[in-house]
Amino acid sequence: MQQTAARKTRDADDAPDSEALDDLAFDQIFLKARTHNAWQDRPVPDSLLRQLWETARMGPTSANCQPIRLVFVKSPEAKEALKPHLAKNNADKTMKAPVTAIVGYDVEFHEHLPRMFPHADARSGFAGEHKHEARVENAFRNGSLQGAYLIIAARALGLDCGPMSGFSNEGVDNTFFAGTTIRSNFLCNLGYGDPSVLHERLPRFDFDEVCRIA
Repeated sequence: MQQTAARKTRDADDAPDSEALDDLAFDQIFLKARTHNAWQDRPVPDSLLRQLWETARMGPTSANCQPIRLVFVKSPEAKEALKPHLAKNNADKTMKAPVTAIVGYDVEFHEHLPRMFPHADARSGFAGEHKHEARVENAFRNGSLQGAYLIIAARALGLDCGPMSGFSNEGVDNTFFAGTTIRSNFLCNLGYGDPSVLHERLPRFDFDEVCRIA
């Protein structure tokens, strides 16, 4: 990564002044980070999961709605409850991961908006059965954003990630979110990956293939 791309300073009249992260941080979060499917036998303490949340929660959501809901699956009992809902090719790696985050979203997030967005009445824009579809759309979009923040925060804290689909949403919802207004979105294994089994990094699109400046 060229220094000019890795460093960016705001204009002098912007406040507060800030600089881009250094190359090591870029490497850890993006450029050298990989999706892991094999895991070292090294536990992830609960204190680190709390720190992970305290970091990831700071990412922006519309009207500060924060619809993400998380279950960190760690115990043998919780792993066994999750296992039947996994696709066959995801079961072994998930059972061996120190932690699996079930990333969900609350379709009734709007009930918390008076607390989370107190300077305006955002709740009324989502209240009522006729707004159900809008709530689901908003919760899924912002919950997905927060799931991405979770991955970035995990990498920043030294954890490796293995995000995935390949599971029964209905089964996971019935097992972990029964009686709630929470739906599962995706799973993310967390821990310390085994780099010895990684394949070569797969290609990415170049700027001109998928981007344009209008």
